[in-house]
Amino acid sequence: MIQATKTLYQYRELLYTLAWKDVTVRYKQAYLGMAWAILQPLALMLIFTVVRSFVGIETPDGVPYPILTFAALMPWTFFQQSVTNGVSSVVSNTALVRKIYFPREIFPITAVIVKLIDLGFSFIILAGLMVFYRMMPTLHILWVIPILVYAVLMALSVSMLGSAINVYYRDVAAALPLALQLAMYVSPIIYPLSLVHRKLIEQQALGEWSNAVYQLYLLNPLVGLIDGFQRAVLYGKPPEFSTLWPGILTVVVLLTIGYRVFKRAENFFADAI
Repeated sequence: MIQATKTLYQYRELLYTLAWKDVTVRYKQAYLGMAWAILQPLALMLIFTVVRSFVGIETPDGVPYPILTFAALMPWTFFQQSVTNGVSSVVSNTALVRKIYFPREIFPITAVIVKLIDLGFSFIILAGLMVFYRMMPTLHILWVIPILVYAVLMALSVSMLGSAINVYYRDVAAALPLALQLAMYVSPIIYPLSLVHRKLIEQQALGEWSNAVYQLYLLNPLVGLIDGFQRAVLYGKPPEFSTLWPGILTVVVLLTIGYRVFKRAENFFADAI
């Protein structure tokens, strides 16, 4: 891993160039420009808020539902878009893959870096919502930094594995939208994690299976990511590590497998692509 980091550092200028190219190409001739980066989470926040008015989802500690949902959609949107672009990143750069050699993992890494730029614009909207609802951040907001590092590693783990397999089996990219849609519903975005905890742990809604299902639910890395982000930004609390560690374990396993699969497959990308 140390050698891989050194190699990527040597090719840092190529990484910057590809990232800048992706940003400029995406927003070229777009009238709204960077505003597109925040339209998706903002639109989903409004839709979920309307749906919640009919369903009636309780929010912990009286936090307004719109800002709670927006804080959940920020890391989710980053993950979703990073993985979507990352999985197709190798195939979409066929010309470069066939012409010259460089570490191919630069492609999924670039996809993630570009989405970090988009995420930065979402923080502006989040700050505006906090001012509107008169919510002041505390020093625990510094937890956002390691949480974002966690989000980046999570996106890379899926992107590397998916992009390597997608070179040989294009069904991966075709099935990805459905998989991500399912992932959204099994993550605490529309509903808070406290609701799942109350139903499964406190009320034992699934009987003797409740505790096992809850632990299985926590293996989804997005659960700890979203809950930790909300706690640090909105509640002024540190992340709950009992909620985080199952997802961290999942990411470590996925990142290790994804990187090894990617490095073994990259020597044959030019032939198979």
